Amino acid sequence: MNSDPRLDPSGAAQFSSVRGAFRLSLADENAVVRVVAIRGSPALTRRVAAMGFNVGCELTVIQRGHPGLVVARGPARFALGGDLARSILVCAT
Repeated sequence: MNSDPRLDPSGAAQFSSVRGAFRLSLADENAVVRVVAIRGSPALTRRVAAMGFNVGCELTVIQRGHPGLVVARGPARFALGGDLARSILVCAT
């Protein structure tokens, strides 16, 4: 088992193709992260893209909740539910 606490057993294998990546839902408060992948249906991918979240963009975690969180991209802030936050794969900047 991986000793990295950000990779839970149910998500580690799914994201093993991106080294050092973890789910956005596991990012620490005040962390700045870079989006490396979006996992989900085409509709989910379109919805995330419509918010301006695309591979390579930087997000700042403003507030963690259970299960969701608030992130910022530039001056805009977004409240994300847990399912959506789990579908966005990020890495530390």
